[in-house]
Amino acid sequence: MPTTPPVIFWFRRDLRLTDNLGLHEASLTNQPILAVFVLEPHLLKISSVRRKFLYEGLVALHQDLQGHGGGLHLLHGSVEVALPRLIEQTGATALFYNKDYTPYATQRDQRIQARIGVPAYSFDDAIIQPPASVLTDAGQPYTVFTPFKNKWRSQVKQRTLLPLTHHIQLVNQPVLDLRQHLPHADMLERVVIPPAGEQIAQQRLTAFVGGGLYAYQTQRDRFDASPLNSNLSTSSLSPYFKFGMLSPRQALRTARHAYEQATHEGERKSVETWVDELIWREFYVHIMAQFPHTARRNFRPEYDYLEWNDNAVQLQQWQAGMSGYPIVDAAMRQLNQTGWMPNRARMVVASFLTKDLLMDWRTGASYFMEHLLDGDLCANTGGWQWSAGTGTDAQPYFRIFNPISQSQKFDPQGAYIREWVPELDLLNGKELHAPWLAKRLIPSYPAPMVDHQQARQHTLQAFQRAREIFQQHKQKES
Repeated sequence: MPTTPPVIFWFRRDLRLTDNLGLHEASLTNQPILAVFVLEPHLLKISSVRRKFLYEGLVALHQDLQGHGGGLHLLHGSVEVALPRLIEQTGATALFYNKDYTPYATQRDQRIQARIGVPAYSFDDAIIQPPASVLTDAGQPYTVFTPFKNKWRSQVKQRTLLPLTHHIQLVNQPVLDLRQHLPHADMLERVVIPPAGEQIAQQRLTAFVGGGLYAYQTQRDRFDASPLNSNLSTSSLSPYFKFGMLSPRQALRTARHAYEQATHEGERKSVETWVDELIWREFYVHIMAQFPHTARRNFRPEYDYLEWNDNAVQLQQWQAGMSGYPIVDAAMRQLNQTGWMPNRARMVVASFLTKDLLMDWRTGASYFMEHLLDGDLCANTGGWQWSAGTGTDAQPYFRIFNPISQSQKFDPQGAYIREWVPELDLLNGKELHAPWLAKRLIPSYPAPMVDHQQARQHTLQAFQRAREIFQQHKQKES
């Protein structure tokens, strides 16, 4: 350990050296930085694809740190035990880290600050505009996306978004193979994931801007069998944002440059549409931070009175991709096999579970978090509540996606369905979207679990009943 007392930079969801606000602030102390990551117990329980992606990201970060004369100091176990012990052992004079906004992280960080005995400095690095910085004129949080987006855009124009460049003075670390210190890494060898790390994230961003960004508005909703491997119609950057391998500020800077270089209005509109997705990500962080109960409860309290369906057999059919609706089943099978599905597919399968089957959104959100490569509590919860109609939306309850029309519109040739539901390969395009109407039966493929139109009416009635009961309770209370 160094003779000059170090400061500790605690890497969390910011596995990069470029444009890392907390790391930059730590470097300004002119003390050597001890770079630390803590493998908390819950990180060993996340989906196999997400854990392997995290592991590969840690290895890439360790190698980048070695290029600056240091390395990544890996701790295991409870942060509340491991960090105070390390501070005592090293004589570190301060702790630096970037904020996370989930209820668990917020409470954990408060406990850490009370226990370490040295100053702790935290920074809003994960998003461009932190919670409570985008408010209505009355000083209240926005609960609908469009006005939030408009305020976000008006404020961000006033901010200077320049890349951070700095020299990092690191504590010398013994040369080691970090993989040997990652628990059960050998068990993940056969798990297939896209390459991880900051350099890969930079390459993907560059490739997307040079490829699909200018067609994003028209191509983003299509169902793609392997967007993480080859397709550039979407950025596929969400796993890199999840673990902070890419700065959101850099993504916005890149989008701004692309907008300035656009040659016609269609290209500019595509860039704006992609930036809207960055804003959606921030919106859900703001909602989670300012309404932490939404991690487990409905944002709209009137839907606490919904009578959800708890049919375990139907849930298993949905999970297995055996609902009888090809587009739903293709998406669920893709998720089960790869840990990924396109954004449009996520909305379709979430709508099917919560509206066609009338099952609790928390059941679906939990299943997604167990399987997604890019599983992020804020975005996942926000998306599921949006689809269920229980969340932040001006017109929530009567939006019920028709899985057949969604399939026909966004997978018109059936390529996505044929990839993931190969037993339907012999059907023609029209039959592929609704195989129960085909002249030939496919014995290995199930009939539809429910009739969509009947399920839609049942769901609308259920939501209406919930609102009526809620109003009755309010009247009694008043």
